[in-house]
Parts: sequence; structure tokens; C-alpha cells
Amino acid sequence: MPPTVTDILDIWAVDSQIGADGSISVDFLLPTGIYINLDVPRDATISHIKQLLWKQAHSYPLFHLLMEIDSYMFSCVNQTAVHEELEDETRRLCDVRPFLPVLKLVTRNCDPGEKLDSRIGVLIGKGLHEFDALPDPEVKEFRTKMRRISEEKNQSLVSLSWMDWLKHTYPPEQEPSIPENFQDKLYGGNLVVAIHFDNCQDVFSFQVSPNINPIKLNELAIRKRLTIRGREDEEINPSDYVLQVSGRLEYVFGDQPLIQFQYIRNCVMNRTLPQLTLVECCSIKKMCDQEMIAIEAAINRKSSNLPLPLPPKKTRTATLTQSVWDISNPFKIILLNGNKLNTEETAKVNVRAGLFHGTELLCKPIVSTEVSGRSDHVWNETLEFEVNVCDLPRMARLCFAVYAVMDKMKTKKSTKTMNTSKYQTIRKAGKVHYPVAWVNTMVFDYKGQLKTGDLILHSWSSFPDELEEMLNPMGTVQTNPYTENATALHIKFQEYSKLPIYYPPFDKILEKAAEIAKSSDSAMAGRGGKKFYVVLKEIMERDPLSQLCENEMDLIWTLRYDCRENFPQSLPKLLLSVKWNKLEDVAQLQALLQIWTKLPPREALELLDFNYPDQYVREYAVGCLKLMSDEELSQYLLQLVQVLKYEPFLDCALSRFLLERALANRRIGQMLFWHLRSEVHIPAISVQFGLILEAYCRGSVAHMKVLSKQVEALNKMKTLNGLIKLNAMKQSKAKGKDAMHTCLKQNAYREALSNLQSPLNPSVILSELHIERCKYMDSKMKPLWIVYNNKMFGGDFVGIIFKNGDDLRQDMLTLQILRLMDLLWKEAGLDLRMLPYGCLATGDHSGLIEAVSNSETIADIQLNSSNVAAAAAFNKDALLNWLKEYNLGDDLDRAIEEFTLSCAGYCVATYVLGIGDRHSDNIMVRKNGQLFHIDFGHILGNFKSKFGIKRERVPFILTYDFIHVIQQGKTGNTEKFGRFRQYCEEAYLILRRHGNLFITLFALMLTAGLPELTSVKDIQYLKDSLALGKSEEEALKQFKQKFDEALRESWTTKVNWMAHTVRKDYRS
Repeated sequence: MPPTVTDILDIWAVDSQIGADGSISVDFLLPTGIYINLDVPRDATISHIKQLLWKQAHSYPLFHLLMEIDSYMFSCVNQTAVHEELEDETRRLCDVRPFLPVLKLVTRNCDPGEKLDSRIGVLIGKGLHEFDALPDPEVKEFRTKMRRISEEKNQSLVSLSWMDWLKHTYPPEQEPSIPENFQDKLYGGNLVVAIHFDNCQDVFSFQVSPNINPIKLNELAIRKRLTIRGREDEEINPSDYVLQVSGRLEYVFGDQPLIQFQYIRNCVMNRTLPQLTLVECCSIKKMCDQEMIAIEAAINRKSSNLPLPLPPKKTRTATLTQSVWDISNPFKIILLNGNKLNTEETAKVNVRAGLFHGTELLCKPIVSTEVSGRSDHVWNETLEFEVNVCDLPRMARLCFAVYAVMDKMKTKKSTKTMNTSKYQTIRKAGKVHYPVAWVNTMVFDYKGQLKTGDLILHSWSSFPDELEEMLNPMGTVQTNPYTENATALHIKFQEYSKLPIYYPPFDKILEKAAEIAKSSDSAMAGRGGKKFYVVLKEIMERDPLSQLCENEMDLIWTLRYDCRENFPQSLPKLLLSVKWNKLEDVAQLQALLQIWTKLPPREALELLDFNYPDQYVREYAVGCLKLMSDEELSQYLLQLVQVLKYEPFLDCALSRFLLERALANRRIGQMLFWHLRSEVHIPAISVQFGLILEAYCRGSVAHMKVLSKQVEALNKMKTLNGLIKLNAMKQSKAKGKDAMHTCLKQNAYREALSNLQSPLNPSVILSELHIERCKYMDSKMKPLWIVYNNKMFGGDFVGIIFKNGDDLRQDMLTLQILRLMDLLWKEAGLDLRMLPYGCLATGDHSGLIEAVSNSETIADIQLNSSNVAAAAAFNKDALLNWLKEYNLGDDLDRAIEEFTLSCAGYCVATYVLGIGDRHSDNIMVRKNGQLFHIDFGHILGNFKSKFGIKRERVPFILTYDFIHVIQQGKTGNTEKFGRFRQYCEEAYLILRRHGNLFITLFALMLTAGLPELTSVKDIQYLKDSLALGKSEEEALKQFKQKFDEALRESWTTKVNWMAHTVRKDYRS
């Protein structure tokens, strides 16, 4: 069902299904076998409904057999097909959302294990019974291992002091690098800080050094308060207090200078007064103790459906096995048959099969014979590959693609139903080969055993834009869970020995490498001296997209020791030069990896790309990532979750690393939770992501309550959005807004949407709804604009935008890259006042966006200053006059400087990322002068076009009204404009120096399935915009030309904007 239409069968979403009094007919099943039908209010609490039922049950038979009312609770089947016991009776029926309005009265269950499993299933949107039912031993083993990790984590939490608990639960947000110009924003070199006292009205302001630490500030504040109250002799311990950011769940504590805390830094840079509250440790201890009760209950539980314990480790002597390196036969499989191919009757079918290590083919692909049939096809054919079993790498994958083979002349009519134009085809010998289905499987299982025997592979029908040899090696190794309609291939792995065949353990690999090293004639193997230094240097400086030719690969492998000593960053290129179908080379590589210097985390990210599937390489990469701070890890978490999809096995270094860091820092835990949960509906990764979510919940039981509140709030927003979409065609915007407000005033909505931590940022408390300011927007998906009162003294309202029906993942990626650009500029001493607002995908085509306060679109600013829509876009004074309205005297100079810096940042960022569809409604300005862009539906040069003509002809947006502001309204102010140009050039060169990082981050997102990022070709845009491969002088010259072009062609932007403004004015 399309996301724009609410399911008419969902009685919890559509009010037309409910009685005029808001009641709903519910069937109740009593333990005595009695059935009662009762109309109950849909927003009544479970407790109230139980009282209504009890009153009614008095008049039914067998009532005297029932125990006391408190001995019972309700159970139901919820929306995720999970059997849920409604233990919390303060919840409302419409929030529980049973699959059908049927409630069963059951005796209270004293088994907390089952309750926890039920709560986890509801929270992650996937019932744990689905995992219990899977016959896969890998799943059972992974769950058992993860449960042990989670239980160990819970045990360690119980012994934490209140301060250590605070560090784990609300870790301070820090920025170690200090901006060069921050001294200009201080008052005589000092900070001014306002300190509130918890539970009283006292507020004191202090001028303190930016290098003072929080504990010293605690002491100053307490001393001042005691002095004023005449109690200066009283003994105090500043460690008994903690500074909290007023109105937020954010704390300032530790040994770092005050200026290194993100909140303080932002206040200084924005020239706002930091508001801190001094909280007594007893308040923190109380919060800590409440969580410890939940954790201890989880530790003491006895679950009824624990996964089977891991079998004791068997030594290799107990079970006789054989090493795969002893099998010198060619690798063979038998292709038995296929069914549900659903091809044309006139078509014949063949199967292509290839062995891959990453995207590298290990030998030539094999093509089966062509057989006829409509749905079922039989081959019974042996496919022999030109690689010996001993040379198969541990992570080799076997890839299949089924093709329909048809005569060219007969394809016009008959292939209409096959949607063939979308996919690549092979044409040869007068015939066309159309892809029907693909499927991949690993050659070794999760324990390293070579697969044997029969295997039925249920295939996938949607092909990617780019294929390797007409196969899809980057595709999942999971088979299609929807087996009923999926094409199935039945294959059989050849048996080479009566003993189980395993890939050698790591110690045997190193033994092999040592053996090869001993037999090597030259002790200097792998070194080339100075004459090859220049050649290697040139190869190593190339970007990650550059292809290596055969000779270069041979040279890199030959000089691998030179690479290790002189170019440690060359490891990715060395790995691409290894012959993975040659066991001797693989063994030597593993030995070399043990002595390779650790790479900086940013460089190690590339090793998690699909091109590097080797288990030990990925373990090495994760070892490098462990050096990342939590702040840096947060920056790259989006990509790290995506590359989990490349992991063929559940238990891997990356999943353990992410789980470990998430359980150690709740901020990372929340981000990981939503990145996983937003994609848990995708069949290929549903089990993998669901199991990691389960493991996180088991290890962070106390966090589940916070996350459950967020899930409940998002469900309510989705329901409200569905109602608005349903009624938008029938009623005016004003009536729709009134209906929205009426809905939000209902207890069920108000309670669900109040007092929760924001999914966008756990430090932000979404406390009390400001219903009068809530609205929905005019665009097709009717996004909700939800506004909250701010608990901070004098703070702006807090706004979030909920979207349902739009894929926010591309916006999320673009904003993450903008955040990274901002970080890189700041590291280089350039603060361009960027505003990469929060954005989070929370489900299938749904998510949240942070609403930026005190800002307006350029279109609205221009339209409000002109009576005629067509003239508005050409009014160059509108923007400057708007800034003058909100900024007087020196504030205006500061606002213009903010505008100049941010305009430079976004000019460079939108050019480098190829952000399209730029018009006056998706460029905004804050009242303090900060310019920022919104809505990133088109990136990497995918500009909008009409009638085949690109609408956007400029490299980036630089209109004369922007220049008018930058020049302070003085036409000849070349000094200010020259400085703006200099900012742009400097910013561009800084990004260029990190070109490889940007390419890597986009490459790691290829598996996300974003419409404008489907193949390496899409990333080529970045390489061109950053002029990688050119010298810095040539690159700067190219950028200067683009800058001049933007200036010269700015009139076309104004014409586009005028057309956009006229259309908007006409629609309104």
C-alpha cells in the first residue's frame, strides 16, 4: 500500500471506523472460558478498561471462580504479530494498538524473562519468536554469544558509581579543537556564564576564564551563593554537584576546560549567554538508582526461551578434519534444477555462475547450457571452475544469475511483461539474454567449513544498475525469505573428501607464510630501492576510484615491504594487488598485515568497503577504528551501519565493535538503534539488523524505556499524518489545522508526544507541546511541524518536522557530509558558520528533521518585501533590509559577517557535492545572518531538467542580492567581496586535501540503495568537482573559473527564482 494512503483496516488510525463517542467494540476472553463483547473508549487506559470489564463480568456465569482483579492482566497480539502482555496498565488502548480488538485476561506472569522478550520485540518492530523459529545454527550461536556480552555489560553497570553512570548515560559533548577567532567573541578574554540553582530561583552570573574546569566553576558558584546568604564559613564539596545545561539532558563535567564543551563553544560563537544549572548529586543518584532497579531485574530474570547454550569447544583431535589447502581438485558444483522462473514460453534459460572475492573475479564465469520450459527447468549439469579448491579464499562467494535467452525478432511483444529495459542485457549470435533473477552464497560457512551437499537458493528479482560480468557480487548472500514466489535454484556442492573440509586457522596461515619466507631465495624480496620510490609515490597518491593496471599491481605486490615502510597508507592498493586465488600470496599478505602500522581511523574506513572482504583485513580496520573518540565515531556511524550489509556472517569484528561502543555510550546507542531500526523492514538484512538490535536492548535495558517512548511518539505522529492526508482533499487548510489541534489536545496524543528525549538528539527534551504553533505543511506528504515549549530561560521554541512518505536517507547523508566539511574547515582554523541541522530516518520512508528557529526562506523574505510576485526575485535590497530589521548597529556588521562566511561555506559545499534543485524556497537565512540550505533531493550533479534541458546552469548559487549583502549594500565594496572570494577558495582547497575521505564515505553508502547513489559512476562527480588528479594550482584555477561562471550566470538563477515565486504565489 502506498505510504500516502492510510490503511482503511487500521482501526487505530482512521476515526471513521470508530463510534461518534470515540468508543470501539472489543472482544474480551476470560480465564473461565467466558466471552464478553464490550464498547470501550479507544483512549481509555488499560486499568480503566479492566475496571469496566470487571463490572460487566459480575453479571456473567462463573464469575465466582475468578480471583482478585489485581491477579490478572490483559494480553493481545500486537501490530508486529508479537504476543504482548500489557503489564503497564497506565498505557492507553489506542497506543497499544492490538492487531485486532481482542484482549485476553490472563493470570499475571511472574517470569520477567518473557516480559523482557515481549518488550524487546515491540521496541524493535520484530517479534523475537521469529528468531526463535529460525533453524539456522549461526543465528542461535550469535544470539547466545551476544546474550553473554549483554549480561556481562549489565553486571558491570550495576557496580558503577553515580558519576561513572552519568558518563555512560549522558556523556559530555566535547570539541577538543579551539577555533582561532574565539578570542574575538569573549569579553576581555573571559566567558560570561549564568548559573541557576536546582529547586530554587537563585541565578548568578560569572566572568570566568575559558580554561576553567567545571569543578572549579562549581566551587565559585557555591561560594558566591553561601557568601550572599551569610554562610561563607560552611564546608562544601564542589564534587557533590554537577553542572547541567539548563533545560537539556546535557551535563558539563570532567577535567577539560570549559571552552572544550560543545554547548559552551556554540554559545561563545553565537554570542549567547551559556545557561547552566547546578544540580546536587543526590538528584543524579536518584536517577541512577531507578535505572539500576531495571538492570538488576534483567540480571535476575530466568527466560523460558533462552537459546541453546554453545556446545563445548571441540579440539580438532576429537573430530578429524581436512584442510582446504590439501585439496588440489578444481572447484565444481552441480546445477540441478530451477523453478518459478516465470519466463516466456519461447525463451530458453541459462544460468551464469562466478566466483568472487569482493568485486574481483577469481576465475572466468561459467555459463550453463540453455534449457526450455516455462516455470520449471532441469539441468543436472556439472559446472567446473578454473580454480583449485585449495586456492579459494575464506570469503569467496558464489554468484548466480538466471537469464532468459530470446531471439531478437521475437522480443518486441513478448518481453513487455519482463520490464527488461531497466536491466543490462547481453546480445550475441542474434539472441538477447535478459536477467530474470540472481542469488549469492558463500563457499565456506560461518565456521569456515567448505559447504557440501544440496542447497536450494531462493533468488532476488531486482537487479542493480551495475553488474560485474552480468552477476551481482555486491548483492546479499542471504536468500530471499519470501520463498513462495521467488525463483529457486537447486544446486549441489561437490564432495572432495569424507572428512569435513575447513579453511586453515590463523596460526596455520602464519606457518605457511613463514615456510614460504624460508624457501625464498632473496632476503630482500619485496624491496625495490630508490629507483622505484617515485613510481610508487605516484601510484599511492591516486584517489580510491583510480583503477590499477596489471603491471602496477604486480609492482606493488613485488615491492610490498617498501610499501609498508614508506607508504603505510597504501594498504588498500596493496590489497587490491594481491592474487586472492593463490593461497601462497594470501598467506604472505596475512603475515605482512600483522606488522603493518595502524592507519589513522579516517584512512582505515576505506578497508570496510566491499572491495576488501577478507576477515583479517576487516578486523585490522576495526582495530584502527577503536582509536576513534565517541564524537568521531558518531560522525561516521551512518556509513559503519551501512557496511554491516557487506558482512556475510553475523558474528564479525564490526558488529561487535559497534555494539561495544553503543553499550558504553548511550548517545551512540540511540544513533545505532535508529539507524538499524529504520531499515529492519528490508528482507535481506532484517535478521542481521534485528539481532543486533536485540543484543543492544538486552545490554541496555534501562535505555529501552526512553526508546519505547520515542517509538510510541513516532507512531502517534504517523497516525496523525495519515489522518491529515486523508482529510486534506475534503477540507481547507484552516479546518485541517484546527482538526490537527483538536487531535493533539486529546490525552492519548498529548501524553505520547510530551516529555521525551528527541530521537534527533538525546540531550534535547521535547517537554510540553505548544499546540497553537503546531501545523502541517503544504507539500504532497503533508509533513507535521510539531512545536514544544523550551524549558531553558528565554530559549526559543523547539521544533521538529515529521515526514512520512519521503526517503530521508539522502538528506541524512548530505547533512552528515556538510557536518564533516564544517569539522574539516574548523580543524584548519576556518569557521564558516555552517548549520547542518539534525535529520534522522526512523522507518520505511519516514523520519524527523530539526526545525531551525528564527529563520525564513529567501522566497518569503523577497515576497514579503514586494507586492508583485514576479518582481520579488529581482529586489536586491530585500535581504539586506530584512537583516537590518533584526540587527542594529554593531549587530548588523556581525550579521553580515555571519552571512558572508556561511554563504561561502554553502557555495563551496553545494558545488563539491553537486547539490541540485536550488531555489529560493530551499535556501534560508537566520535572523543572526547565517545562511543555510535545506532539502537535498538531488545530489552528485543530478540536476532537474525540463524537456531535456537542465534548469540549473550554474555551478552554485551566488546572486546579486547575496553579493549586495556581502558588500554591505555598497556597490563598489570590492574589499569585502574579495574576502568572500578568498574564503571560498580557501574552503575549496581544504576539502580537496580530504578528497579521498569523501570518496570513501560515498562508496561505503553504495549499499544503502539511494536513488542517486547506485554505482561508482555516481561518485565520479566528486572526483571531478574536487579536481582530484590535478595539481593544487590547476584545481584552484578550475574553481576560479566556476566561481566566475556562477557570477556571470546569476541572472539565470534569478529568472528561475522568479518563475518559482510566481508559481508559489499562484498556488497559495
